[in-house]
Amino acid sequence: MSQVEALRSPPRTLREMVAYLGPGLIISANIVGSGELIVTTQLGAKAGFALLWFIIFSCLIKVFVQIELGRYAVSEGVTTLVALDRLPGPRAVVSWILWLWVVMYVGTLFQMSGMVGGIASLFATRGEVWAHTVWTLIPAAACALILSRGRYGPVEKVSTLLVVTFTLVTMAAVVALYWTPYRIGVDEIRHGLSLHRPDSFTTAFAAFGVTGMGASELIFYPYWCLEKGYARFVGPRDASAEWLDRAQGWLRMMRVDAWLSMVIYTLGTICFYLLGAAVLHATGQEVSGDQMVPALSSMYVGAFGPAGGYIFLIGAFAVLFSTVFVSTASNARLFADGAVLLRPSRSSSPEQRARLVRAACVGIPVFLVIVYMVVGAPVYLVMVGALAQALMLPFLAFAALYMRYRLTTESLRPGRAWTLLLWVAFASMTAVGLYQFGRQLTLWG
Repeated sequence: MSQVEALRSPPRTLREMVAYLGPGLIISANIVGSGELIVTTQLGAKAGFALLWFIIFSCLIKVFVQIELGRYAVSEGVTTLVALDRLPGPRAVVSWILWLWVVMYVGTLFQMSGMVGGIASLFATRGEVWAHTVWTLIPAAACALILSRGRYGPVEKVSTLLVVTFTLVTMAAVVALYWTPYRIGVDEIRHGLSLHRPDSFTTAFAAFGVTGMGASELIFYPYWCLEKGYARFVGPRDASAEWLDRAQGWLRMMRVDAWLSMVIYTLGTICFYLLGAAVLHATGQEVSGDQMVPALSSMYVGAFGPAGGYIFLIGAFAVLFSTVFVSTASNARLFADGAVLLRPSRSSSPEQRARLVRAACVGIPVFLVIVYMVVGAPVYLVMVGALAQALMLPFLAFAALYMRYRLTTESLRPGRAWTLLLWVAFASMTAVGLYQFGRQLTLWG
């Protein structure tokens, strides 16, 4: 297909827009992973309802960075890593920010390893060595086999359906608490919306990093936009009015997709937090170590009775496996992109990139199993990845600001109100990061 044939006018009607929704919805359907199931509920267990405002804020504020990164990718037709490599500052083959991304990337793989271990913990304890080993290998082998053979679509659709169903069940569980001793009233919600400072800031910081659009999802999102065809439909940038009309139209489509996905994953995240605050905090349980599965299961037992335990097992498996599956596919593409950028020559053909992606689809699951078998602590591994993502957020927000002022063509730059909110996002992410850094160095209490 020629470039001219690839050009397409932006959708004008609601029906046409629905047909091109996808990047954000894919992420929002699969974003309910270890962050929401483990880190968010752990924060609820420790803080009770006090940090509900913090969870909502962490979901809302990142959408401005998400859209700004997507704006540049769609208008220029480049991937996130290529865009980040255009930032100013020191270079050692690539930009300094890509070396920070490499560190975060490894942390993300640790987080995925914790998810693989979480799946194993659903069906076997660490004491059942052979059973636990088998259940560690099954999801990793399934991901490697399916993705290396290119059978992504059918499994992604089924897993997405299961995750959406489990999220809806979680929402129903919050409603069902009304008829239990863990009922959530107006006073609890009012308390949660008051601006309380986190006591356990490490957990809160980790939750800030992975709830809603974590750093990984912010980097993934432009890739999904490119795969959906937004940039291809816009075409190479030129000075024509036709190009500007296409670019503005497809960027409008991207914003609709991003805001709709934000509403979906924010509602889901709130429900997971409320379950942890209502049940786990009230009963003094923590989501850690060998108590992870019993604690998480108790939230659904508290809402639905004994049947809730089985609902949790099925739903948690769907959530964790789906997240590992989609994250493996996404990280394989990032690996291929990063491997090309880190080469001094930077030369590669589409066939070479495809081979790198297939190799990563096998190599990543193998790495996940090795890390988990050595460390053997799923909650710890998830927290490592969550903290790594949280540390990356301020730099991604800075990148979004730089793109807005320096890289994005002037005719597509956002207005003053949007720019102000983008600065708020940058300031918030930086403040949270600096506060956590200071806490680790005991500079303040």
